[in-house]
Amino acid sequence: MQTWRINVRTQTLTHEAVPDSWQKLGGRGLLARILLDEVDAACEPLGPHNKLIFAPGLLVGHMLSSCDRISVGGKSPLTGGIKESNAGGRTGLHMTHLGIKTLIIEDQPTDSNWWLLHLSQKGAEFMPADDLAGLGVYAAAPLLIERFGDKVAIALIGPGGEMQLAGAGIQNIDKDQVPSRINARGGLGAVMGSKKLKAIVFDKSGTNKPPIADNKAFRAAQKAYNKALMGHTQTQVYADYGTAAIAGMCNSFGAIPTRNFSSGQFEGVDKISGEQLRETLLLRGGASETTHACMAGCTIRCSNIFGGTDGEEIVSPIEYETIGLMGSNLGIDSLDTIARLNWQVNDLGLDSIEIGAALGVAADAGLMNFGDGERALALLNEIRVGSPLGRMLGNGAAVTGRVLGVERVAAVKGQAMSAYDPRAIKGTGVTYATSPQGADHTCGLTIRAQIDHLDPYIQADVSLNAQLAMAGYDTLGACVFAGFGFGASPESIRDLLNARYGWQVDTDILKSLGRETILLERAFNHAAGFTTADDRLPEWMTREALPPLDPVFDVPNKTLDTLFDNL
Repeated sequence: MQTWRINVRTQTLTHEAVPDSWQKLGGRGLLARILLDEVDAACEPLGPHNKLIFAPGLLVGHMLSSCDRISVGGKSPLTGGIKESNAGGRTGLHMTHLGIKTLIIEDQPTDSNWWLLHLSQKGAEFMPADDLAGLGVYAAAPLLIERFGDKVAIALIGPGGEMQLAGAGIQNIDKDQVPSRINARGGLGAVMGSKKLKAIVFDKSGTNKPPIADNKAFRAAQKAYNKALMGHTQTQVYADYGTAAIAGMCNSFGAIPTRNFSSGQFEGVDKISGEQLRETLLLRGGASETTHACMAGCTIRCSNIFGGTDGEEIVSPIEYETIGLMGSNLGIDSLDTIARLNWQVNDLGLDSIEIGAALGVAADAGLMNFGDGERALALLNEIRVGSPLGRMLGNGAAVTGRVLGVERVAAVKGQAMSAYDPRAIKGTGVTYATSPQGADHTCGLTIRAQIDHLDPYIQADVSLNAQLAMAGYDTLGACVFAGFGFGASPESIRDLLNARYGWQVDTDILKSLGRETILLERAFNHAAGFTTADDRLPEWMTREALPPLDPVFDVPNKTLDTLFDNL
């Protein structure tokens, strides 16, 4: 495996040996190591000194179920700190087959032309892409597939990334060639836009899977992991209902974001629940699918395809985060409306969490009525045309709140909260506050912990353990739902890594990877000027009670400040 380094100003590729300190890291952990080693933490996120880094996780490359995710990272234009965002699709798998340990994109062009970067065994080729500029991802991806064939992987940005909006992500095509798997959080699509790259095509033609040191041991570990994964009760739940299954649970906890986080329960939750989603898809048939894999080889298949009443596909997938932020958070109780909003946000190449939160703030300011899906769609069109109003929304909830004078903005370090109100699930609030990544449930969601979620004095350990585990999984390239299998068979991680690389790690490897990753991320943020004052939820959440249970966020600041002291 090699480091491939691309300079977009000189349009050159260099192949480099992987430094020893990078060898036993992948995904999120490797991104943190590279950023700390090579990027000035004080740099302008959209300037020439920031780097956009693609890094497959340590287990990527062998179609191990739920373990072929791609991590993308850089200094975030949204948070001003370190950012990693991971996604499914084909990109990670193709990179490993090309022998790419990490792809580092650096510098900045001196002209305004758009470019396509094609990577293959032959090296790198820059191709003009002005003809793709301005196109949404659903129009651009088919043109690229027509040009390069349906076997390639593609990572591309939409108009949001081209406009360098802080809510922009990077879309990856899935196994069915749909550009719907997004490195969503933190504005990394804007960083790609600042490099003037519309798309990156990964062509693994003529390559083989990465080598395995001990194939027999790897297959035995894979078998044990698969058995544990398929034997877990939650695996079938997510296959049947997808992430939307969490809507009812979150509502019962009084934690589903409703009308810009002003309530924790939504009267229309049954209309947008996982059960209603499944029933709707089964009834409609046609293109609709209740279970769908975002990565080849995934046995959970927690994704879905949402079709309309005419049997034609509207969008794939509808996830709980979109249901929460663009459904209940906007007072919208129609899955069809949520699907239409989801398609527009995807096509623009934007994070549905960030934009849903921004729309909620806009509704609080009177720019739309809660429940008005047509007005929400019209506001998304403002983003598409690049109006000042649209640019405000596209730059996220925090910017929208500052411009419109709205205090109730659910964000930490400038990044909007996911669809779990931290006043009702306080361990997740600890994660939101202290994670170097900003408010992000994938950094340590605690909703399944068997504790009193309203007790402010028992949340530290549950958040810390969740954060360590998730940083470890992100370094492996594993989906959070892979944890169902690894949790039941923890020795599988040890055995897979030892067999894959010829290492001698022990069963503590997941926590070790998580610990190293978080320490590296905190070091970068410290260099960027972050202090304990940044590890806080918004002040209004400490005094505004959340109906119907009426909690506030009252975890002591000392708990937040000392969470990582013993790492």
